[in-house]
Amino acid sequence: MNSSQVVCALTIAGSDSGGGAGIQADLKTFAAYRVHGLSAIAALTAQHTRGVTAVHLPDTGFLRAQIDACFDDFRIGAVKLGMLASAEVILAVADALEVHRPAHVVLDPVMVATSGARLLEPAALAALRERLMPMATLVTPNLPEAELLLGHAVTTAPAMREACHGLLAAGARAVLLKGGHLDDGGDVIDLLATSRNAPIEAIRHPRLALEAHGTGCTLASAIAANLALGADLSTACRVASDYVHRALLGGYRPGQADVVVLDHFGAGASGAVR
Repeated sequence: MNSSQVVCALTIAGSDSGGGAGIQADLKTFAAYRVHGLSAIAALTAQHTRGVTAVHLPDTGFLRAQIDACFDDFRIGAVKLGMLASAEVILAVADALEVHRPAHVVLDPVMVATSGARLLEPAALAALRERLMPMATLVTPNLPEAELLLGHAVTTAPAMREACHGLLAAGARAVLLKGGHLDDGGDVIDLLATSRNAPIEAIRHPRLALEAHGTGCTLASAIAANLALGADLSTACRVASDYVHRALLGGYRPGQADVVVLDHFGAGASGAVR
């Protein structure tokens, strides 16, 4: 297989030393889809299944060098954005993407870890809204992240629909609003909104009685992989959501906390566009 036939995807995100989320989860997801994974590390975290103990941000010049090196040598079908913890990092990434103009950008606006640790500086929120949201093919916030982006609470199913329209009005081109935090006793329902005039699509899965780590990173990476493989946005979101659900069903607990890490390779990538 020559280089023109190899599908590549780039993750620009934080490294998780515990291996369950971030860059590590992204690269596992790409590999499950047989997409060649590239990475530019925007943050280094010291973390495990019990929480985040330290965060270090590399120099933005070095971050830009990583991104440029990837685009200089590979045909990148999609970019996934994860933990971008400061305004300076966000602006450096936005500047690079404006130069390289990838076909697809999936923005997972990582702000708060599962443990509750804040992973986004407050001053970075405006930069994320103003520079990255408008250039992203898709934004994938969970409910706490949507609340921060919108500035108000989102606590009901009708409010989720309103939040989708609010994020589109704020500049997002498309939104996949994740409903896992809305624990109303029913299924988990994610909402895909691609236009203020188009119907909102609901993606539904049974709620699992477990605490998981890395689901948001994995979902965004799986969407990016499917977009790189040629799927349309709706198909990419549905196939990626199915992948995450299978990976959760096969999840395991590698650390001392009762936190499940996804089984990427046991889940496989059935349904991927080829």
